[in-house]
Amino acid sequence: MADDQDPLSDINGLSEERRALIRALGVDLEKLDPRTRAAVEAFSEEVLFLREAVAELKQSLADAEALADHDALCPVFNRRAFERELRREIALAERYGSPLCVIFADLNRFKAVNDAHGHAAGDAVLVSVAGALESNVRESDIVGRLGGDEFGLILPHASRPDCEAKARELAAAVHALKIEPDGSDGVIQPSASFGVAAWRRGQTAQDVLAAADEAMFARKTQVRQHAP
Repeated sequence: MADDQDPLSDINGLSEERRALIRALGVDLEKLDPRTRAAVEAFSEEVLFLREAVAELKQSLADAEALADHDALCPVFNRRAFERELRREIALAERYGSPLCVIFADLNRFKAVNDAHGHAAGDAVLVSVAGALESNVRESDIVGRLGGDEFGLILPHASRPDCEAKARELAAAVHALKIEPDGSDGVIQPSASFGVAAWRRGQTAQDVLAAADEAMFARKTQVRQHAP
């Protein structure tokens, strides 16, 4: 090998990414003098570095957006993201005339769980309930934690009878949970009250969510009246 020949100038010694980039540039390294070849290789290395940096920034942005949209405790949307998605679904329902329903859920006697078992146990209950809700809806449905022990669900393209049936199914799924939190004595079996509201043309996201909340409160009142 000549003293002035750069071993990196041999294209067969370059990484596949660098060879692909140089080919895309239409450069024939064999026809370049050593100095020009070295400059091309350095340029290709810089391009690949910048490409990797951009990919990392995009991933970091996606991760940040996911964190901003999701509840800090439960693996579902937070209230801000939930209301944004509800506004989006209302816009689609208005445009296409499709049905849309909202379910509002509130855990029954959740304060008693915290008082008897501690807040860590209460958090475990919230996480389990969120998981049960997510596992029992369609992929197109949207679940969010609205605050405290309240959850909301958006069911696009679903009629009110279908949503009422779904609410009963979800209530049964929550009641079927048997949670044994770490450091807590006994098994916790939660229950929740569900309210359904069908969106009507002209209603805002706040309107339909308030209607579902009102329906949930009426159901919770019935539960309290029949409690032993």
